[in-house]
Amino acid sequence: MVLAVQAGAPNNGKGEETTGRIKHARIRGQRYPYVSAQAARRWIREGMVERGMVPSPVTRVGKAQSKAQKATTGADPVRYADDDLFGYMSAGAKKDNAATTLRDSPFLLGTLMSVEPVYPTEDFGVMSRGISEPVLHSHEFYTADLAAPFLLDLPRIGTFTLPGDDGSGRPNYLSQEQALQVAEAAALGATPTRFRDQTAVRLPLAERTRRAAMLLEALAHLSGGAKQALHYGDRTPSLLVMVPFKGGVNPLANVVDNEEGAGVRLRGDVLLQELQAWQGEWEGPVRIGWRPGFRDAAREAFEKQCAKEIDEQHIIIDHPRTILLSLAADVREGRLNEWFEDPAQPTTP
Repeated sequence: MVLAVQAGAPNNGKGEETTGRIKHARIRGQRYPYVSAQAARRWIREGMVERGMVPSPVTRVGKAQSKAQKATTGADPVRYADDDLFGYMSAGAKKDNAATTLRDSPFLLGTLMSVEPVYPTEDFGVMSRGISEPVLHSHEFYTADLAAPFLLDLPRIGTFTLPGDDGSGRPNYLSQEQALQVAEAAALGATPTRFRDQTAVRLPLAERTRRAAMLLEALAHLSGGAKQALHYGDRTPSLLVMVPFKGGVNPLANVVDNEEGAGVRLRGDVLLQELQAWQGEWEGPVRIGWRPGFRDAAREAFEKQCAKEIDEQHIIIDHPRTILLSLAADVREGRLNEWFEDPAQPTTP
């Protein structure tokens, strides 16, 4: 996924006196601005709320009691889709013998890192309206194409493993009592199952597909970030590549890079070699969202490299919003239900 930031500061780091600093990484002596995955996941989560999702309540504790500060959600992935999709950790107090429950996220997102080094501009400002002594301040902003990988583990959506007697299952567990009580209260019809060799509780397929579709729809309408009053800008993806894939590897790691002086590019030659190497592990078509007017020369080069695959509909290209909403509709209407089960493994003779 690529976001094009034009004169923006969507995610800031720790400020210095009266100067607001962007987040950046230093690689081989050069600065690469980035948006943290935590910030982008918040934008997606808020997009889901705008589309009707009821968010899990967040509680902040510790400061008033002079203890370690922590913030936890409702830790209820059966009732709240965001707890299910984005994960959580709710640590119980030892003195109360309270259970700790946690869930690692079925939606994984990398850091949205600039594809090339960028040196931000420091904008100097003066607040002098109605006061005798002006207040001086400044902040950084930049223009860059930010790229990050993401993965949505569809079989794990709405599937919650239970802890075994030996402690296995801890990465995704509810207590059995909690799972069954909540499922019953929510009347969602959760059923027991086996998932990746662990005992689990699973929500009905219709609810699981609804949650996945809502996340894709939120990506299609992505917005948010800091400094929008001064640097309003678009945050929806300018470029998007998606491949249904077995397992958790990322065959697209080297598909997106930069062309010196021209910004991001999509390497058709690399994509075709990766698809060939992983033959049998992915399912077509490869869905590419590319906004009109964004890196036209790079798009033309990519379409030439993949002309045959595009003609044969092994690769489809459209607007990112169209691609995401079309995929969300297929998921929501049950046309891709088989994606919500792990693929059968070949049997050994």
